[in-house]
Amino acid sequence: MDTSSTIAMFLHFGLLGIGCLALAEKFIPVFPSYVLLMLLGLTVSDGASLAMTIVATSVGSVVGALGWYGLGRALGSQRIERLVRTYGKYVLLRPSFYQQLTDAYRGNHFWVTLIGQTLPTVRIYLALPAGVLQLEPRAFVTATAIGTVIWNMPFLSLGYVLRDSGQDPVSIGFWVVAILVAVEVAIILGLRLYTHAIARPRLASSRAIAAPKAVEEIA
Repeated sequence: MDTSSTIAMFLHFGLLGIGCLALAEKFIPVFPSYVLLMLLGLTVSDGASLAMTIVATSVGSVVGALGWYGLGRALGSQRIERLVRTYGKYVLLRPSFYQQLTDAYRGNHFWVTLIGQTLPTVRIYLALPAGVLQLEPRAFVTATAIGTVIWNMPFLSLGYVLRDSGQDPVSIGFWVVAILVAVEVAIILGLRLYTHAIARPRLASSRAIAAPKAVEEIA
């Protein structure tokens, strides 16, 4: 059974099937999620159905993320790292990439989770180190849900808009992803520059205060 037939089979089950497709995409990334979302958008008939499809795919994705989270929490750091070293290369999860995901959580857990759900590949596996690190479940689910809606809505809506245009959803989806990633990178770089710009005057001020004290101690 080919991919299109599989998708069609799931669509026969309505919103439940759509949710299951979104859930499966978290564990079996046969093709990029934006392709799946745009294909689903092409099948939507009206605005109300579009809204329900956004909800169904978001719920499925969050449940999938909870699956990765639960796996990480249940197995713990050592066993997960061993599994990643052994099998990660087969599912685009190399040890270096897993370590990068883990290191990302040194920052704000909520925002790392939310933004991670809007980045290709990262959105699939970020929940695994989140579970290993035992992030607070409610905050994790909330951030995952918000990030998932932010990711799903544009592609589903774009598919819905293009359903009668005859445009290729794969090529359009690629450029949409490229633009989204570029915007996110620009925002992250801007925030880092802003943080450094604020930190420099504070550092200079603290040094200026510390210098007279050091002179007094020497005297």
